[in-house]
Amino acid sequence: MSEWFAKRTLGETTGEAARKWGSREALVFGDERWTWTEFEADVIAAAKGLIALGVKPGEKVALWMNNKPEWLFLMYATAKIGAVLVPLNTRYRSDDIQYVLSQSDTGTLLSDDRSGPVSYLDMVKEVIPHPESLEEGIKEFPDLRRIVFVGDECYSGTTLWKEALVSGKSITDAELQERESRVKPDDLMLIGYTSGTTGDPKGVMHSHINIRNCMERASTLGITFTDIHINYLPMFHIYALSEVMMICALTGAKQILMESFDAKEALTLIEREQVSLAHGFDTHWKDLLDSQSALQANVSSLRLGTLPAGTEATIPVAELVQDIFCPTVSGFGMTETWAFAALSFPTDTREQRIYASGYPMSDISFQVVNPETGIPVEPKELGELRVKGYTLMQGYYKRPQATAESFTEDGWFKTGDTAKIRQDGRLIFLGRYKDMLKVGGENVSPAEVEAHLMKISGIQAISVVAYPDERLHEVAVAFTILKSDSMLTADEITGFLKGKIASFKIPRHIIFVKEFPMTSSGKVQKARLRKQAIEILG
Repeated sequence: MSEWFAKRTLGETTGEAARKWGSREALVFGDERWTWTEFEADVIAAAKGLIALGVKPGEKVALWMNNKPEWLFLMYATAKIGAVLVPLNTRYRSDDIQYVLSQSDTGTLLSDDRSGPVSYLDMVKEVIPHPESLEEGIKEFPDLRRIVFVGDECYSGTTLWKEALVSGKSITDAELQERESRVKPDDLMLIGYTSGTTGDPKGVMHSHINIRNCMERASTLGITFTDIHINYLPMFHIYALSEVMMICALTGAKQILMESFDAKEALTLIEREQVSLAHGFDTHWKDLLDSQSALQANVSSLRLGTLPAGTEATIPVAELVQDIFCPTVSGFGMTETWAFAALSFPTDTREQRIYASGYPMSDISFQVVNPETGIPVEPKELGELRVKGYTLMQGYYKRPQATAESFTEDGWFKTGDTAKIRQDGRLIFLGRYKDMLKVGGENVSPAEVEAHLMKISGIQAISVVAYPDERLHEVAVAFTILKSDSMLTADEITGFLKGKIASFKIPRHIIFVKEFPMTSSGKVQKARLRKQAIEILG
């Protein structure tokens, strides 16, 4: 008798896709097109190239590349030969790379040589100036053995990927099949690094098992080989990796890949390629809405989108998307829980898909608790979200203490996020719990205040954080970036909120800045803003 759910490995999925949908188109990138048969041929070539380089089972293979077909081929090839994928954020710079390559015990780094004005080669060379010594091992990177550039440039002691592909032709099909036969679904597949808003990034470990979650989500959303996804999300991010890259191979759907997000280009591609599925956070959809108002592209082919929603800031954008583009489903996920631990149903009401963050997926449980006592709060009350289920990470790589601190004794993962669960079972995600303000005993969501302030036309960006107050414990401070032509004053900004939200939610201080401190993945570092507020205000 077979298992109730047939386990599989990521490396198997492209071969199965080629067998089922061989002549159908799998990928479009610029003027290039691949059928599933051609796609699998390039995955096999990449797998043989990695073996020819000397990549061993269990070895960490880091990809530091912008969106391109080679990313996809290498992702599946890495899994096919039993190595471990380590996606690297393309916004990383030399210090980030030095830390992650060392902490992850990476054995092989595959990197862009350059992208536009950014020279990845120069940054790699700054961190590892003498790669010829890697074969013997060097103190800073004891496991790193080879550096490979996907492009036309390299430096002494490194290799070009095109040369590795030529060497890979000497690897027989039997050698590759033997390597693939040793890969098990419970093996480590991926180490994805968190953005590190409060410290060094942590490596989140996942096995192949989460393929099940992707398959269930595809079934829930009715995704088939007739669907066409557009992918402008960064491929190093788990959102793109699971929602587009993996689901396409599991369903036979076509992927229209973009090197980076450009709203006008995306709309042009949606019309030209008859895209049926689009994905993104509210920022992506907001840019698409703005561009569509001028372009007026034909987007009638869109049948569904994903748009994680539920916060005050996302609701206005989500409302417009339903009317101008297509229905969207909401959801919640994070690197540690996998991309969508919660998901709306396409049959949900418009209100459920916009004002909530999804319903728990199969065999995933949510609990909202008082983080100080661990006791569940009443329905509709705010608390810290905890998650339990098979999609949870195996742990943080080489961080046993951080792993232990992230779980309760009975296996609940502490997300650190503020949430509440509605009477209909839908989750509402409200941001990081540590960012929640406690004003005179009342919980204040920074996202709610930010959403109201962003309605002021002269404001470019807002970030609300807590500032200590002797009487109220904390009050809100709004770090504010004004538009270039704006002359708004602090009094005008706070005056806008009077009568619109409770007085205790109105920021006590407005601090004007030119920019926010950001992580390499584009998140505001609110811990640094809280520190800045104390330095500025005393």
